[in-house]
Amino acid sequence: MKTKILYLAFALLCISTASAQSENEIIQLSAKKWQWMSDKNVDSLSLLFHDKSDFVHMGGTWGKAREIDIIKGGFIWYKKAEVYSNAVKFIGNTAVLLSDMDLVAVVGGNDAINSFMVTEVYVKEKSQWSLVQLTFSKLSRPVKLKTN
Repeated sequence: MKTKILYLAFALLCISTASAQSENEIIQLSAKKWQWMSDKNVDSLSLLFHDKSDFVHMGGTWGKAREIDIIKGGFIWYKKAEVYSNAVKFIGNTAVLLSDMDLVAVVGGNDAINSFMVTEVYVKEKSQWSLVQLTFSKLSRPVKLKTN
């Protein structure tokens, strides 16, 4: 009986550790993505964005090619993403990341700071995570980020 309890406790510990590592992997990948967006690193973003990905913004919805063109051309410059909290859920080979954040951006040449709940959906294919969905949902809370 003690052996079964120890085995079960060990198995739960392993599952918990693997889950925490997977959550951390997604959160770190998202942080890299925000940095690449800030740097306008379209080469890295092109590898991360799934060919069938969708991007939902306050001003419209489009696919990978248009998002890359928008970033490359500077129509949207994601200057800084200040993330306050993350929550990750896994469903099979899919990870859903919710991030409460303030985003500093230049949109169409105009400065903008908005509070968002950002939903990122990643799918793992051939041991590689790809972003398949990025959605910005405007929050009613005030911007927390202090700007000078």
